[in-house]
Amino acid sequence: MAQKFGNSRWVQEGFLDNREDGTVVGRITFAVLGPVDVYLAGNCRGEIAGKVIRFKNSRFADEDLAGQVLGDVEIPQVGDASLISFDPHPHLVPHPYIEWFSLKKNHYRIELTPEDAWIATEAEVAEINPVSREIRDRLRSLYGRKSVAADESEWV
Repeated sequence: MAQKFGNSRWVQEGFLDNREDGTVVGRITFAVLGPVDVYLAGNCRGEIAGKVIRFKNSRFADEDLAGQVLGDVEIPQVGDASLISFDPHPHLVPHPYIEWFSLKKNHYRIELTPEDAWIATEAEVAEINPVSREIRDRLRSLYGRKSVAADESEWV
């Protein structure tokens, strides 16, 4: 079952950068958790492929329940992009859709209303550049590591 972050209401804001082919990096701010850096293998699709997107959730709720539900979310998030698009399905109204799998095979999904996400402006991209580069450089090596399977213990 996918972690949907309280039907996305626990997602405050963030950015995703797909300007380097084959990787999506970014930072997403969640209720209780705060900013979480993201490194995903893969690409955005459609009109946002190769771009930087920003989002700010108009339905954000900083609820205490988020701490109980999100306590097991890996920080940072490293894994594989499944589908990142502003138009995820031909039979649905276009909307921002962000879906990925962590290295531990946890499934995550964020769906936002159309007005809550946009392609970053040149000024926003300039502001994001150093943060994006730092995240990519710091987390790139974590992607190649063998993950601990959900049923394996990390204790020796």
